[in-house]
Amino acid sequence: MSVELEVPSVGESVTEVFIGNWLKREGDPVVKDEPLVEIETDKATLEISATVSGMLSKVLKREGESAAVGEVIALLQEGSPPASEAVAAEEVQVMPAARRLLDEHRLDASDVPSSGPGGRLLKEDVQRHLGGQASSPSSSGHATEGTPSLGLDFGEREEEAVPMSPLRRRIAERLVEAQQRAALLTTFSEIDMSGVIELRKAYRDSFEKRYGVRLGFMSFFVKAVIDALKTIPAINAEIRSTDIVYKNYYDIGVAVSTPRGLIVPVIRNAERLSFAEVEGAIADFGRRAQEHKIEPDELQGGTFTISNGGVFGSLLSTPIVNPPQSGVLGMHAIQERPVAMDGQVVIRPMMYVALSYDHRIVDGREAVAFLRRIKEAVEAPARMLLEV
Repeated sequence: MSVELEVPSVGESVTEVFIGNWLKREGDPVVKDEPLVEIETDKATLEISATVSGMLSKVLKREGESAAVGEVIALLQEGSPPASEAVAAEEVQVMPAARRLLDEHRLDASDVPSSGPGGRLLKEDVQRHLGGQASSPSSSGHATEGTPSLGLDFGEREEEAVPMSPLRRRIAERLVEAQQRAALLTTFSEIDMSGVIELRKAYRDSFEKRYGVRLGFMSFFVKAVIDALKTIPAINAEIRSTDIVYKNYYDIGVAVSTPRGLIVPVIRNAERLSFAEVEGAIADFGRRAQEHKIEPDELQGGTFTISNGGVFGSLLSTPIVNPPQSGVLGMHAIQERPVAMDGQVVIRPMMYVALSYDHRIVDGREAVAFLRRIKEAVEAPARMLLEV
């Protein structure tokens, strides 16, 4: 019996998705509830699972194509797969250019070693498997008749046009919208991380043993941000038409990097959570983001955003506000630097932080006071526990 695989509803405002990586190929056995294909919306990457056990008989929408919600993208042949194949083997992620080359030469992805990030199979991997690029007819560096005398060999030069995914398109649209519709300004400060580092070192093992999550830096900044937002409520507000809407709740967005772009899942009512609960929420977001299991509604409605470019080694940057929010805090790499303290030059682990804000609603004085409050809280982390 043939069963249609349809694009499910993934949110009220989503009418179209982008077909990502097929995790199974035509003819492969499938098990009910096993992920078959990744789809991308303008907010997140999700997986569609098999509705029955049997075989993936026909793929109707290829990687890179768009499909409407409710549209049939594949056909399944219902039945019991062979016992030896009932548990599907994990497949490597194959990039679109690599897939075309595999199909052209009738190769299976499992036969080609992958070298891309996260184990992805790249076009270059397939080319190497096929014997590599052809060497230049003249490798001596001497000029030949009808060729330039520079002795340069640029090799094969290719271009590949790949459709921009809905997630990447939405990111681009929102960044441009933020630049065009808001009066953005960035203020910087630096924080001595010694206190937090010492506190983490003292309680890291007992914290993880008790709560089952690591004690990271982000929970300290989430708590410090909430404290500062309570002091400067305009940064937790937004402009609606000619009104300023102040919010007495704190839904903190935490930027998470995925292979397909940056997403910002939101910690709801973060002011009510303990350090362990904040760390647990962040760890859960990070794990599910890599598995493409973040739900679209988890990416909506934040009141303020924190972005940690320091995990990638960024020393300083100017983050862009996520509309309709009025502020975003950028964290950066921790570096040991010489600083003056009590008339002495000492070495301290320092972090630059940046607050980008909408100058239509937030004044420079408020931005500086906000960063100063965060600096005071992080440099003396015990004050966050005492709420003073």
